[in-house]
Amino acid sequence: MANAFLKSETIAATALGLLERELVLSNLVWSNAGFDFTGAKADSVTVRIPAQLNAREYDWRSDRSSDIVLDELAEDSITVQLNKDIYSAVAITDEELTLDIKDFGSQVLQPQVNAVAKAIDAGVANMIETATYSVPAITIDEKDPFPAFIDARAALNKNEVPTNDRTLLIGSDVETALLKSGRLNDVSKSGSDSALRQAMVGNLAGFNLVTSNAINPRAAYAFVPSAFVLATRAPAIPAGVTSGSSQSYNGLGMRWVRDYDAAKLRDRSIVNMYAGFNVMTDPVGAGKNPPKKLVRAVKLDMPTASKPPADK
Repeated sequence: MANAFLKSETIAATALGLLERELVLSNLVWSNAGFDFTGAKADSVTVRIPAQLNAREYDWRSDRSSDIVLDELAEDSITVQLNKDIYSAVAITDEELTLDIKDFGSQVLQPQVNAVAKAIDAGVANMIETATYSVPAITIDEKDPFPAFIDARAALNKNEVPTNDRTLLIGSDVETALLKSGRLNDVSKSGSDSALRQAMVGNLAGFNLVTSNAINPRAAYAFVPSAFVLATRAPAIPAGVTSGSSQSYNGLGMRWVRDYDAAKLRDRSIVNMYAGFNVMTDPVGAGKNPPKKLVRAVKLDMPTASKPPADK
């Protein structure tokens, strides 16, 4: 019977699948591994945002004395820069490879992918939490968070944000308050063991509710995927490694390489990706050059409950 060797392409594809399963926040935003950063100035690309127009109405059965109004198309854009090299590197000795490792995927790749996934999600969390929002934060009542969710929905509606794929990302304390309020019915979702599926706690007020420990436990964010941009790129395979592969799938790009350190009699397994983050802003108001603000997302905040006065 022929030996069954694990090919590098299989390793990289497996790692990418594991990463997608472990990601939570990164699966909620607009991610793209197809941006062409090759030769781009400052490792940046410009993402084109289609022009928007308002239809006009011509007077019905008029005397045709007036001309129609010709509008101008004005496309918008957002710049995304690759500026993060996120990696996990592990050394594997000859003894470990020979005697200890029975399943490379679960014993080596899984911990590496988990580390990369946490770093990517931390970057998305930082982008969401440090963004400047166009409206003041909506206050959540700890006894009943639901009215604040309705206000968040109204704010998005006012800004004509699409109703499809709306997410309400909630911190752990907000989740606890919501569950205690009795507003949320248990919605069972089967057929997936992904980290995102495990983080979903139901649907309310037109939002998919997702909980995360990566954000402030007393904060929440209502948004659509296009409010935040995550760009990833799989690095090129170095000519000097013994094996390696780059893969891109579902908006994610990753590289796995393996080489041998003869001076120390050990292998090195390295998983990494390039990443960049940015916030989507839209023109607000009339005029030729209106200011651009983040209108596709809304921040909510649950103030810390005040302590009762101490007994005298």
